[in-house]
Parts: sequence; C-alpha cells; structure tokens
Amino acid sequence: MATPAPPATAPENPPKALRTVKPPAAPSSWRSRLYRLDLKAAPYAYVAPFFLCFAAFGLIPLVWTGWLSLHQVDLLTPDVMEWRGFGNYTRLWDSEQFWTALRNTFTIGVLSTVPQLLMALGLAHLLNYRLRGRGFLRVAVLAPYATSIAAATLVFVQLFNPDYGVVNWALSAVGVERTDWFADTWPSQIAISTIVTWRWTGYNALIYLAAMQAVPKDLYEAASLDGASRWQQFTRITIPSIRPTILFTIIVSTIGATQLFGEPMLFGGGVGVSGGSAHQYQTLSLYLYELGWPSRQLGRASAVAWTMLLILLLIGAVNYLIARRNRRAELGG
Repeated sequence: MATPAPPATAPENPPKALRTVKPPAAPSSWRSRLYRLDLKAAPYAYVAPFFLCFAAFGLIPLVWTGWLSLHQVDLLTPDVMEWRGFGNYTRLWDSEQFWTALRNTFTIGVLSTVPQLLMALGLAHLLNYRLRGRGFLRVAVLAPYATSIAAATLVFVQLFNPDYGVVNWALSAVGVERTDWFADTWPSQIAISTIVTWRWTGYNALIYLAAMQAVPKDLYEAASLDGASRWQQFTRITIPSIRPTILFTIIVSTIGATQLFGEPMLFGGGVGVSGGSAHQYQTLSLYLYELGWPSRQLGRASAVAWTMLLILLLIGAVNYLIARRNRRAELGG
C-alpha cells in the first residue's frame, strides 16, 4: 500500500513575480496641501510688499487727491468738504498766477535742460576717450549730484548776491552792469537754472558715457579708415547710436523740471513760497505748496497736482510716439 504524499507547503522564498509589493507610504495630506499652497502663493508673497507700498503711498493718495480736487476743503478741517465739481479746475484756468507758474516752469525747464544735456553729452564724449585719471574724473563729475539741494542752493545764493556776489563782480570786470538776480524775472530764472544744471549735468554725463561704451568699436575703426574726423564720428556714429538714451534723458529732465521745488524755494528765502515778490520764478510745485499750506486750500492744491499729472502723462505720450516713430524708421531703413 502506497504511503500518502505529505501536504504541499508554501516555499520559503516564493518567486519574485508572486511577491506582494508594498506601496510607498503616501505623504500626509496636510503636507501635500502646504506644498501646493507654497508653490502657488510664494510668488505673490514675494511681490506683495511692492504692491502694498505702492497702494499705501502711491495709488490711495492719488485717488484721494483726485477726490479732493472736486471739493472745497480747508487744511484745518479736512473732514468738511463742499462739492465743487470741476470748479477748482475752471478757477485755475482763469487764474493769472497759475499761468505765470506754468510759464515759469516751462522757461526754467528749457533754460536748465538744454544746456545741461548738451554739456553732459560733451563731457561723456570726453570721458569716453582714454584719459589719465578717468576714474577720478568720473567721480568728480558725479560729485555735484551727491550734494544736497539745500547746500548747493545756499552756496549759489551767495554767488548771485547782487551786492557782494562773485557773479556780479566777474561781470563788472568785463563791463556788464550790476544785475539783480533776485528781483528781475530772467536773471532769477537763469540763476535757478544754473543750480539745476550744475547738479544734474554729471549724472546725465555718466548715463551718456554708459551708452557710448556700448557702441561697437568696429564702427569707429571703419570710419577712421574711411578718413572720418572725430567730429564726424561723433555726429554720424555716436549720436545716432545713443539716440534712445538721449530721448530718455530729455524726458526724465523734462519731468524733473516740471516738479522743480527745492531750488526756487530756497533761492527766494523768505519769499521763496511765492516765487519772488511778483511770482517771477514761482513754479507749479511752489504754487501747489502755496495753495495747500499757507492758503490752506486743499481742493485747489489737489487740482494743481492733478494738472501736473496730466502734463506729465502728456509728456509720456509724446515720448511714446517719438520712440515708436524712431523704431519704425529704423525697421524701415
């Protein structure tokens, strides 16, 4: 009689295909949600401080100023408002002092911007060559920009003093009669423009210098081989190559001239807010300050502020149209 076979037992080491693979432990749900939240929200958190500061110090004051410009508001009682609509703007339109301030802003801007940019262009062209002590010259050119407005203006006030100033002394040495740089319209505006030109020429010169150094040297070498002089290289190569930079400095200088405040304020001393006894050098910024603080008319001051904003937007639009036309001309050429 045959003995029965022993019962089959599972092998100690089953084949690999028959083994049960244990899945990896899934991450906890809160960690997964935290990771997804970090992936999506982190970029917004990084840029949030800028937008918060812009909203707090830029957007909200801008909107609030626009709302104030439609009301009659006293500085001492800002919570009491009387609706005026566009009455503050029409009053500005009929104000002779507003047009005087606008005209002074334009003339001082032209007197300071044009010589400033021309001298900056010449300085940058000079510094672009290999000169001894170029680093020292660049620092010296930028030094006036680092000087405070108050210090520079007080020094120039002494220089333009009609009684003992160095400027009148130098002019009298060449036969020019004594000039009252504070009471007369054009002399006072020329004096203020001189301060602005002295402070900002070096700054614009370094901007031009950076643009000139980006011009390929091969263009100058080819022009030299063709017999072009340095003046021809400057007018035919340098100027066209840095034209966008020149346009940028013109726009920035024009905006700065529109907002001119510190120099005429300190130049006039006790009558600095009014821009002289006859408002001969009062700018739009000084007119805004005079309306808002000494006169306590916040509504009219806000209207001046928004008028200045519209002027700056107009300047920006002109800048955009000129740049667009230049790009089309370059592509067409």
